[in-house]
Amino acid sequence: MARPLAGPQSLLRTLNGRAILETLARRGPLTRAELVSETGLSRTAVTQVLRMLESSAAVASAGVDRDTRGPAAGRVALHPHLGFAAAVHVDMHAAHVVLVDPTGIVRAESHAPFPTRGDRVQHIVDLVAACQRTVNGPLHLAVVGIPGIVTADGGIRDDQGPDGGAFKCALSAQLGCPVRIENDVNLAALAELTEGTGAELSSFALLLLDDGLGAGIVIDGVLHRGFSGVAGEVMYLPQTPLPIGAPVLGDDVVRDLALAHGRDPDETIDQHLDAASAGDAGAIAMAAEMGRRLTLVAGSIALVLDPEAFILGGTAAHPALVEGAATVADELAPQLPLRLLVSSFGPEAPLVGAIGEAASALRATVFAGLLPGSERGRR
Repeated sequence: MARPLAGPQSLLRTLNGRAILETLARRGPLTRAELVSETGLSRTAVTQVLRMLESSAAVASAGVDRDTRGPAAGRVALHPHLGFAAAVHVDMHAAHVVLVDPTGIVRAESHAPFPTRGDRVQHIVDLVAACQRTVNGPLHLAVVGIPGIVTADGGIRDDQGPDGGAFKCALSAQLGCPVRIENDVNLAALAELTEGTGAELSSFALLLLDDGLGAGIVIDGVLHRGFSGVAGEVMYLPQTPLPIGAPVLGDDVVRDLALAHGRDPDETIDQHLDAASAGDAGAIAMAAEMGRRLTLVAGSIALVLDPEAFILGGTAAHPALVEGAATVADELAPQLPLRLLVSSFGPEAPLVGAIGEAASALRATVFAGLLPGSERGRR
């Protein structure tokens, strides 16, 4: 007769502890009865695990439930001093830093433009430090979204060439914690995938227009980064009559379009698009050309990957540009149907994605250190 499967009690406590911690992270403060209902564990198991978690300062009392009938029951929640993760969005002009706790709630925020002359790493470190002064708890890790190609080991390749991981190493050393570097458009795509327009889609391509144009590609519910991190670099896709290697959309392109249509080349893309919405003839022509280029990029992606939809993010979500792109998409529909949707987060999508990834990584790090059998517990 075969022996039944069995395992050590420490493994069972770890699994049960993880279930309770994840539930508290997702739902917030709960009573023991609510934890029994949410996790499917017995009342005895919940009581035993909570005793273990309370002794390790993983959970703490969170008041009394007076909303339900019957005797008042005490609530428990994740301990408020478990620590934080930093979510950072870096663009060409500024850095935006937030600190999140294991539940994903933003606890501190700081934003400032980069100095004209100065160390960008130090600038980010200073913003993180400003956030840390307003909270109580350690910083465990940071997730940083940047423009440029990000390799698997966290190296960055931008207009200045590859940095060999220098930015990541310098930031990690000064923050005193692990740092994960991610392409900003990929983070925006992850935001759409988890809680935005793409949440109900099996595959999509996010087209995000900021200083330049980039794509975040999701296939079968998984972000596709490519072998060397180049997936989604669509700004230089060939388009007739543009010469090979010419950018399709971006600040430089819009300046040239403004000159060609009698508008101020120093105005931003948003200013030109606002003028198009207000009826300016030159701006309307610019929006139409930008929409044409954007839609042809979508068409090129569609012929290779055939995603379910295209999500327009950043400046590409401006109503004037959405209208211009939709007009061209309607013309192409008989040969190549393209479904265009608008981002749920606008220009904040990369930061939203960084927050989600930072909170998830923080939970994995903190919970592993609190439960029996963790790497930290064996040291």
